[in-house]
Amino acid sequence: MPRPSTTEVVLVGGVPERLLQELDLLPNVRAAGLTGGRADDPETRARSFTASAHGSYAVHDVDPLGGVGRAWTAYFDENTPIGTLEVEIEALIARLRAGSSMLPDYFVVVEPEALSVTERHWWLGAVADAAPSRVVPAPPSAAAIAQVLATLPAGRWWPDDLAAWLRALATVIPDRVGRV
Repeated sequence: MPRPSTTEVVLVGGVPERLLQELDLLPNVRAAGLTGGRADDPETRARSFTASAHGSYAVHDVDPLGGVGRAWTAYFDENTPIGTLEVEIEALIARLRAGSSMLPDYFVVVEPEALSVTERHWWLGAVADAAPSRVVPAPPSAAAIAQVLATLPAGRWWPDDLAAWLRALATVIPDRVGRV
């Protein structure tokens, strides 16, 4: 599937629905909460939303790395069975190869200081290390996120070999990588 011409931004962390509603009022920003309790696949909704967005930014809350991030966090918090992380990684690799999942242009980590230590290391360490300018922390307000959108840095894209990067995540120690 070709990349949309709109810049796709995924909000992660504590993302209240009202924040997405406020962002949707901004010029050149289309924002929506897409993870709510509908039966269809959130990643399908996210791709459709981003492809149909008429504006500079499509902002939503569907995290394609969500399963891997939860498994990585649980693995290092010693709160998951052995192999869970690897299963999540292989499932994401399969979705990426099939084109049913794509990494966004940016992840905006809303209020990272409110995340658990290991979650913070996931976003600002393991993920940011792969593409430092693609993971941006932000306070939990529409005005602050609007400022972040206006000043998103250019920089290297995600690793060319996403499968190798994802598989190596099991060896990335939380406090030894990234900018946390």
